[in-house]
Amino acid sequence: MNASNVPSGRSGFSGPSGSSGRSGRIPPTQRIRVMEQLPPTQRIPAAGRLADTQPLSVQRGLADADAALDSFLAYQKINKGLSANTIKSYSSDISACLDALESQGVRALGDVTLDDLRAWIASEAGDHAKSSMARKIVAVRSFFEYCAVHGIIASDPAQSLTTPKLPQTLPAVLTPEQARAMMDAADARAAQAERIAQAENAAHAGSNTAQAGRIGRAGSAKRAGHDASRPKGGTTAVVPTDELQEAIEVRDAAIVEVLYATGIRVAELVSLDIADIDFSQRTMRVTGKGSKTRVVPFGAPAARALQEWLDTGRPLIAAHAGKAHNGAQNPQSNQSERTAKTADTRNAVFLGARGGRLNQRQAREAVHKAAQQAHVPDVSPHALRHSAATHLLSGGADLREVQELLGHSSLRTTQRYTHVSIDQLRATYRQAFPRA
Repeated sequence: MNASNVPSGRSGFSGPSGSSGRSGRIPPTQRIRVMEQLPPTQRIPAAGRLADTQPLSVQRGLADADAALDSFLAYQKINKGLSANTIKSYSSDISACLDALESQGVRALGDVTLDDLRAWIASEAGDHAKSSMARKIVAVRSFFEYCAVHGIIASDPAQSLTTPKLPQTLPAVLTPEQARAMMDAADARAAQAERIAQAENAAHAGSNTAQAGRIGRAGSAKRAGHDASRPKGGTTAVVPTDELQEAIEVRDAAIVEVLYATGIRVAELVSLDIADIDFSQRTMRVTGKGSKTRVVPFGAPAARALQEWLDTGRPLIAAHAGKAHNGAQNPQSNQSERTAKTADTRNAVFLGARGGRLNQRQAREAVHKAAQQAHVPDVSPHALRHSAATHLLSGGADLREVQELLGHSSLRTTQRYTHVSIDQLRATYRQAFPRA
């Protein structure tokens, strides 16, 4: 292949022209045009289609490696149906590997050797956990396998790469008593916040009625065409800061109840839409990894907390955010983007303090705060998921039923939770077996 036909990409991976430097890197939106400009026998095959020509020359610039990465990611998304988060992770890990290979002096994608990849692993291992390195190696190995199968390189240098052996660690879980204390404390705070909100609403209503009466007696009813509690030009009353905090307490109680009751992931929690919840059946439709959906049941305490949030807390936050949005709206912002964001907010079950869909960081903060206030060991949302699975198995649930509830693709993943309740198994053995 004539390397002069290939525009140079990353520094160090340029062709014979010798051009290098980050400024010459081809933007992702232009990489397809680069491939279309190449002669047909030199183009990288489209995702999902094997090359029908001879293997491409191994003397390729990194512009072609970038194009190969784009083709690989498209193949993973379209042909294998991987989620957007997995695609993003693959892109980040493989790009970091290619950058490291460049810094080692590798000049072409086809020149990469097993020793080069081992040197990259050695340089990364000191700064990353074994689990992170295993993920990176799997991504890089899949990329080079794809390139070899599709004729982009002559052979696969990553074929014999092995992932590090991961330690068999048991997930951190709460005891049933600790989980109950955490849920009860959250519910108690939410109930107190609701009582305060109701009292303040009654006080506001009385004050507004008296003020309206004074306006009427002064003959100013025409000028006060709207409720006096509403600001000029507005349609939504301002929610005081203390009421906003009370609404957040109700929301946080619903978050911890739902996470523990269902065992769903935090990403699944924040992506819940109102239409996904069926209170009559006490079930919710959850979209998990790989965009796979499943139906998960939840109990009466979670139903009460969730209903209270939707009936009282959520409208308060939405009203507060609506007023703030009206006052600070940028007329230059894209109308379609505003419309899409408004639709997403309208559908979302959980909202942040500013009225948008709740993000994962805010959900994690709510769980950590609830654990601290209940005086139980600090836990994350994933620890609540572990706790729910462990308590289900300890209570006699079938392993495959728990697998379906959690959305595990492999039963081996669910089997981890059987080891957590080994103490209970020993106690039952000593009590029940005559020769214990």
